[in-house]
Amino acid sequence: MSLMPSTSYFAAFIFVIGAIYFLLVLSPLTYSRSLLKKKSAGIVRRPQDSCKGRGLLSVIGALMYLTSSRPDIVHATCVCTRYQAHPTKKHLKEVKKIFRYLRGTVNMGLWYTKDSGFEITGFSDADYVGCKDTFKSTSGGAQFLGEKLMSWSSKKQDCTLLSTAKSEYVSLSACCAQVLWMRTQLTDYGYHFDKIPIYCDSKSAIAISCNPVQHSRMKHIAVRYHFIKEHVEKGTIKLYFVKTDYQLTDIFTKALPVDRFNYLVSRLGMCSLCSQELDRLAMLQ
Repeated sequence: MSLMPSTSYFAAFIFVIGAIYFLLVLSPLTYSRSLLKKKSAGIVRRPQDSCKGRGLLSVIGALMYLTSSRPDIVHATCVCTRYQAHPTKKHLKEVKKIFRYLRGTVNMGLWYTKDSGFEITGFSDADYVGCKDTFKSTSGGAQFLGEKLMSWSSKKQDCTLLSTAKSEYVSLSACCAQVLWMRTQLTDYGYHFDKIPIYCDSKSAIAISCNPVQHSRMKHIAVRYHFIKEHVEKGTIKLYFVKTDYQLTDIFTKALPVDRFNYLVSRLGMCSLCSQELDRLAMLQ
């Protein structure tokens, strides 16, 4: 089974905003470039003029719609939404780059194979101080059902934290909440799970989550994030360390080099779903 956005909708929107004339790129977000707010020169007074008559809000709204079936553009879209109130030419350039990437990957989508199991698996990651304007970190999460990607997220954290371990701890709590929701839904269908694995690339965050004692250095973190300790103690979830090279949620927290980006896209289960590829995949089922 495949999951892909409406190709006709996407093709029509590309034509409306003039993206049909854009040059293609291999990734939706520029690597090693940080977007910042500019309160002086460069602010676009009428951002609708730069998108061929379409307002920037409607363009980003279209991208948000596509993120429901295109996890490869989730982080890039979420970054651009932070600057939609007062965009500069640099911000508009990044929005256009997402469409340049999408124009070359119109047929990309998620492919769900049969008989891949119903085991829940979670991946959690955080980019410390990912937002250079507010100095807040970015949380990323991915939840799998067997080998099928079911849920994904990229979100700026709502609190400023003092270390990488603490930002990873907050991201772990968010991932745990989503995993528990999936567990509750599957319980209604007769599936019961315990010791659900969640993978994180921070040994310090795992140690904090497994420590039932509330340390004084963690008192500035909101209470709602500490519920993960209870579920670790009960055995509902189990935390595992994974090396950064195998951390699938890197794609939801930061801009990546093209090779690394394409590797993670394939690991998430995305592939080209043109008619020839669909026929080939159907033969393998």
